[in-house]
Amino acid sequence: MIERYTRPQMGRIWSQENKLRKWLQVEVAVAEAWAELGRIPPAALEAIRRATYDLERWRLYEQEMHHDFNAFLRTVADSLPPEAASYLHLGLTSYDVEDTALSLMIQEAAQLLVEDVDQLREAIAQRAREHKYTVMAGRTHGVHAEPTTFGLKLALWWDDLGRHRQRLLQAKEEMAVGKISGPVGTHATVPPEVEEKVCARLGLRPAPTSDQVLSRDRHAYFLATIALTGASLERFATEVRHLQRTEVREVEEPFVSGQTGSSAMPHKRNPEKCERICGLARLLRGYALAVTENIALWHERDISHSSVERVALPDACIVLDYMLDLFTQVVQGMRVYPERMKANLDITCGLIFSQRVLLALMEKGLPRPMAYEVVQRNAMRAWEQGLSFRQLLGQDPQVSSLLSPQELDALFDLQYYLRYVDQVFTRVGL
Repeated sequence: MIERYTRPQMGRIWSQENKLRKWLQVEVAVAEAWAELGRIPPAALEAIRRATYDLERWRLYEQEMHHDFNAFLRTVADSLPPEAASYLHLGLTSYDVEDTALSLMIQEAAQLLVEDVDQLREAIAQRAREHKYTVMAGRTHGVHAEPTTFGLKLALWWDDLGRHRQRLLQAKEEMAVGKISGPVGTHATVPPEVEEKVCARLGLRPAPTSDQVLSRDRHAYFLATIALTGASLERFATEVRHLQRTEVREVEEPFVSGQTGSSAMPHKRNPEKCERICGLARLLRGYALAVTENIALWHERDISHSSVERVALPDACIVLDYMLDLFTQVVQGMRVYPERMKANLDITCGLIFSQRVLLALMEKGLPRPMAYEVVQRNAMRAWEQGLSFRQLLGQDPQVSSLLSPQELDALFDLQYYLRYVDQVFTRVGL
């Protein structure tokens, strides 16, 4: 899977051991429901409740039978007396158990992802408050636009992740369903009462209707949510990568003692963690597409979705879990250089204040097209010749006839751009 993956919780959720455990949990719940309806004797129920499986024996049976679920039933039956084994899996098809168990696993995985998002949001919130007023150049098209603060940039990340948290909870709820409806969903061999009792025991809702499987739009929605969350992480990581470029050098991801960046160039401090996040986000989008293809199955079910889900579901959950944890580490340890941010603000010789000058000239009565031409003419000269934009404006008769030196100076005040920082932080909940 992922090298140096240090968060085993998600891996355990998708382990073969946990899958078999969930299968047995569903089988026991079905037996209990049947017993309530008088179909399974109390002694047989108690035996099924004590049933176990042997993972190694299951592997041997699966190699022989080429059917993982029948191999599971066989190893569970090994732990049962014959009179109880005949009541195991009563009236069911394999996907009654497999799909319901899969929903339980997704519940566990989704909850862990929500907790991951919460941890990342907390890390971002701390750094956002720390750099609430750290002024830097806002960039559009990669070019200096107007001043912003690094805290506002982080507040936006925090807010984005809040929406992803809600989406994950919604996707979790969408997947909180089970189906115990028999081979083609008609309930002919297992009545709806059994399904209702089983799902209630497992903390799920019965699907209103199903065929042999739960409709795969549910699973596609879950994977799409994972992919969207990964895409935002890619966005954040891309920002760090750009800010870490040598020419910018306003932010760096953590670089610890002993770490190296290049086999050839000892000076390199590369944004490799953020690059890793960007690459993995592409993988998540691929998984989302593959699972979307699972929606269209033949008739009441074929098995083409199974091979996809065995890879895509666990891998996507593990990858996003890893990405969220890795970016949390990046945020907690990233180096921020306010002095460099301020220096970069000054490299365009004051051009970042051009809109304020434009608006001021318009307020003095100069028509917008004329005001725009005056400001742009001086801006281009400042840009191309490296001259002070403020001084050029003061020397321009069209400007000086409308704006006094004091008024011009006021237009070049950085504090103007910080007026609503507190209000924005309050609006997003920081």
